[in-house]
Amino acid sequence: MRSLISAWQSPVSRMKLVAGLLLLLAALLYIVATRFETVHPAWGYVASFAEAAMVGAIADWFAVTALFRHPLGLPIPHTAIIPRSKARIGRNLSSFITTHFLATPLVLAKLQELDLASRLAGWLRHPRNAEAVGRRLTGVAHFGIAALHDERVRAFVEAKVIGRLRKFDLAPPLAQALRVLTSQGRHQAMLDELLLRLDSIMQDEQTRALVADAISREIRTLRYLGLSRPVSGWSANKFVDGLSALIAEIAADPEHLIRQRFDEHVGEYIERLEQDPHYALEVERILAQLLEHPATSAYFGNLWQELAAWLESDLARDDSRIGRRIVALCRGLGDGLAADDSMRNWINEQLLAATPGLLERYRGQIGAYIAQRVENWESRELVEQLEQSVGKDLQYIRINGTLVGGLVGLVLHALTQLVAG
Repeated sequence: MRSLISAWQSPVSRMKLVAGLLLLLAALLYIVATRFETVHPAWGYVASFAEAAMVGAIADWFAVTALFRHPLGLPIPHTAIIPRSKARIGRNLSSFITTHFLATPLVLAKLQELDLASRLAGWLRHPRNAEAVGRRLTGVAHFGIAALHDERVRAFVEAKVIGRLRKFDLAPPLAQALRVLTSQGRHQAMLDELLLRLDSIMQDEQTRALVADAISREIRTLRYLGLSRPVSGWSANKFVDGLSALIAEIAADPEHLIRQRFDEHVGEYIERLEQDPHYALEVERILAQLLEHPATSAYFGNLWQELAAWLESDLARDDSRIGRRIVALCRGLGDGLAADDSMRNWINEQLLAATPGLLERYRGQIGAYIAQRVENWESRELVEQLEQSVGKDLQYIRINGTLVGGLVGLVLHALTQLVAG
């Protein structure tokens, strides 16, 4: 009973039942008509209609069934067409899609019509869409950071990062960075900042006291004479004042000798980084030692844990700061694109320029995937899918065949009677 109810809920099954009942009705009508054919001539017309209707119904049932399976389970030639022809159907479907849907001129024309850059701008400007992007990205980021709590993932990432850093040749980029700094005189600005910091430290009373103590320890004779404190204090003040005067002198003179010597030392260091392989190896050795040192690992481990904890906490909140920034960025991007015709045109031009190459590269793979997918389908699954898609319409063919067959039989009987007189 349950199976009958389930079958009746399916549109295909309902139409199969309707077509079958029509065939049964035609058969009953034929039996009744032939029984009463001698009673009145009209029954002959009814019998002819019913007979032809049965023929049409059975013929169309056979044709529809033969598409999907062997009628009555009999291995009649040229039946079960779809299961036997999966590979050919897959190839033909693949060729049809790649030829009529993925042809380069068709895709380019559709892209030009769509104006994807304008659509993207309008979509991003909508607050709901920007918030959806923000939620998706924060969700992905939260999942990724949470995954790094797993020891296996963390060990894998650390091994990959440290492995990359060990193989990284630091000397060339370091030399290039220093050249950029020196070409714009930024190294001298760094020297100025360093000297100012040094002067500030030396002017501190605690620093002066430390210098005085150091002088007192070095000049032991003064200690026996009871002059250690006043002399060391005076010496510390003189030393600090002299150093401050030197710093002021260097700061005021762009061509100061110390600045020139500093330029020379930096230049020599850059040349050694670029030209001396032994020096470059020494830099690599220092980097490797730094990476392998437990303190470095502990420092970066703690730094990452603090950063990850903050990120995870923020991303888990409904009012995430990162999420708000992403939403604002999306809306700003949408507003910027909407207001900038040249940028939208550039995006569309880049899409149009990239599309032919992508189509040529992946068209064959898409076609091969479609053909392979159809061929690998289980015959039963393929038949069920196709029957669910077009089976209802095919049952209408059976119904129409029953009715049209009956009408043809009726017309032929009428013509026969007319000719027979």
